[in-house]
Amino acid sequence: MRKNMNWMMLSGLLLIGMPVAHASDRFSLSTGANYSSGKYGTATTTDIWSAPFTAAYRTDRWTFKLTVPYIRIHGSGNVIPGTGPVNNSNPFGRGLGHLLGGGANQGGSTSTTTAATTASGLGDIVASAGYTLVSSADRSFGLDLTGKVKFGTADVNKGLGTGQNDYGLSLDTYKVLGQWTPFGGVGWMNYGSSQYIKLKNGFNANAGVDYRVASSDNVGMYYYYRQRIAVGGAAQSELTAYWNHKFSDHFRLQSYALGGMTNGSPDWGAGASVKYSF
Repeated sequence: MRKNMNWMMLSGLLLIGMPVAHASDRFSLSTGANYSSGKYGTATTTDIWSAPFTAAYRTDRWTFKLTVPYIRIHGSGNVIPGTGPVNNSNPFGRGLGHLLGGGANQGGSTSTTTAATTASGLGDIVASAGYTLVSSADRSFGLDLTGKVKFGTADVNKGLGTGQNDYGLSLDTYKVLGQWTPFGGVGWMNYGSSQYIKLKNGFNANAGVDYRVASSDNVGMYYYYRQRIAVGGAAQSELTAYWNHKFSDHFRLQSYALGGMTNGSPDWGAGASVKYSF
């Protein structure tokens, strides 16, 4: 399971490809809608909507993906999509910080904006390349290595991103056991810091299980953890349940719901995505 999500929810779950990680599909297009809501340890509720568009190309060993998301956020300027709560000293806050008391003070330092404001626009574009290190003859076991680059394309003055590039590696595995498929992975990200948002590198991990209900339906659940990466932030810890329905060899639908267990995660979230392969 590759977790580009949470980010950002990042990207239409990516779960939609997990149970068929080594199918014969070559090109695919997917899109979806994601929503999350949480206070992130503050008095202000932050709501995030995202609509990611993903193009992918798959060979027997390689998988290449490019995700372009559109984001709308309403909430504190100290909550950044995909990153979580931070100490954001940007004087423009969520684009309105200079009007809401977030500008520079007489001492030359900046203060963050906690009032709820709204912004929308292009999110951070994510590119990834995955390689299957090990795959059994019957495709019941696999081990994948994936490299990812998150480009800082989201408007930092709107609080849609950090404005910096992030680089990561992850190692993921799965094992088919009849109708059950346990899976999991570990990852590491090099997070870019700016003059307004200071981040440190961090590890993440996930573990879950997929169950094949029928030839066209899978359900599953997984747990995701990411260590704290920001001063003023918190670790991410959340549990996600999903349903994956295969309409045909070309068309699939995925829906999910998640619950957060720390201030680094939303209190709850839900979404759906569709994938067309050709």
